[in-house]
Formats: sequence, C-alpha cells, structure tokens
Amino acid sequence: MIQSMTGFGKSNVTLDHKSVIIEIRSLNSKQLDLNTRISSLFRDKENEIRGIISQQLERGKIDVAIYIDKASSLTTSIDFELAKLYFEQLNNLSDFVGNQNNSDLFLQTLKMPDVISSPKEELSETVWEQLKTAIVDTCKMVTEFRSSEGKVLADDTILRVNTIQQLLQEITPFEEERIGTIRKRMEDALEKAQLTGKYDPNRFEQELIFYIEKLDITEEKVRLKKHCDYFLETIHESSSPGKKLGFIAQEMGREINTIGSKCNHFNIQQIVVAMKDEAEKLKEQLANIL
Repeated sequence: MIQSMTGFGKSNVTLDHKSVIIEIRSLNSKQLDLNTRISSLFRDKENEIRGIISQQLERGKIDVAIYIDKASSLTTSIDFELAKLYFEQLNNLSDFVGNQNNSDLFLQTLKMPDVISSPKEELSETVWEQLKTAIVDTCKMVTEFRSSEGKVLADDTILRVNTIQQLLQEITPFEEERIGTIRKRMEDALEKAQLTGKYDPNRFEQELIFYIEKLDITEEKVRLKKHCDYFLETIHESSSPGKKLGFIAQEMGREINTIGSKCNHFNIQQIVVAMKDEAEKLKEQLANIL
C-alpha cells in the first residue's frame, strides 16, 4: 500500500529519570530534507539520529525535535560554602570602601563564578540504546499516519486513472465521424475552388488516406491505455512507488496532449480537455506520495 509523505509522531519516554519528548513531522518533498532540533545532551549522536530517521522514513521534508522536559532536567547545584565566602568578602569590601547600600550584595554573590553551576552530563550507552528505540517507535507512528493518508491518496489516484480510461473509450464513436468530416471538408474545398470533376479520384483517395494517417490517434490511444494499466499495477507495489508513478503520469500526459493536437474534432477535444483535467489532479496528488 502506498504512503503519503505527510505524517506525525510524538513519544514521551523516561530516560535516566528525565522526561524526553520526541516529535517528528513530515511533509512532501522530492528528496529527503531533514531538519533537527536536538537537546545538547544528545547532540553528539545527531549523525546517528539522522541515519535512523532517513532509513525509517526515506523521503520528505522531515522536522525532528528531541528535547528534555524542563521540569525533569533541573540539575543546577549551588555551592553554599563558596557563596558564603563570596558574601563575607563582599561585605568586608563594602565596609572597607564605606559603601552604605548593601542591598545588592546577595545578588552579586549569586553572579560570582562557580556559585551556581550545571554539571556537564554524559550520555550513557544504555540511555542511548533506549533513545534509539524510542526514535524508531516514533518513526513507526509517522509511518502509520502516512499509511492512513496513503489509502486516501491511493483511492483518489485510482479513481482519476479509471476516469481517464473511461474518457478514452468515449473517443471511439467520434473517430469514424471524424473521417467523414475530413472527407467532406476536402470535397467542399475542391468544390469551392471549382475543381470538382477535374481531379483524379484515385489521387484524391490517396491524399485523403495520407491526411487521415497523419491525424490517426490509434497508437496514442493504445499507449495511453497501457500507461494507465501500468500505473494501476505499480500503485500496489510495496516499495515506495511515488517517483515511478510520477514518471508514468508524465507519459500519460504526453499521450493525452498528442491526442489533443491530432484529433481535429470538437467532441474529441472536449474529451481531451476532461482527460487533461484528471491528469493535472493526478499530478497534484502524486506530489505527496512516497
């Protein structure tokens, strides 16, 4: 079953007593466009995180956020002894210089070096393995979302292709009529030029056949039918057929345009316009298929 490139997944896991939130959003893109916002604790593993996500999600504009909930990441410590020493020294200095305003000494103490510190944390191998598992699980949520959206896209694209095939069949009744119309137009032109009875009927038939062969759309119809059948076969492939479907749709559009340029018949042109409309809608949908 095909997948959409639109997806979302979110996980909240506890790693080493910290609440870690993983969010992955995906939109359509011709290539993999991966943007990450990662907590400093996991920054050293960014390349490996990118590798996991690209392997799981393949393609799309993907935004990844991995951050630690602030309430669970409070690791700040205060050196009370050092703070006390700073405060006493600042008091002594204030007395020495005759400072009458001591209200700001406490705030100054807090700003002194090493009074308040956040120790650098190291990412253990155990926590890293747990994080990798959580990232893969979040990617699976995105894939499930994509599959759900993909079913809607598949139904719509199949409907578009079936409609093009139905319209293609509607051309057939007008083809015989078209030949008669061409013959009548040529005969009228000869009559207008006052050449009726002055030309070789055999040569006229030869020229008529040659002209009709130039406007014949049988090959285009056959190729368009084959492209439609191939599209419907490909859409059920399991291995991300989005790009392949796009190429097939391009060929379908090329055959439709050729039929339109050669048909030389009002009713057929109307049918071609309807096919072009379906082909354009199909192209829009394919832009979001993985």
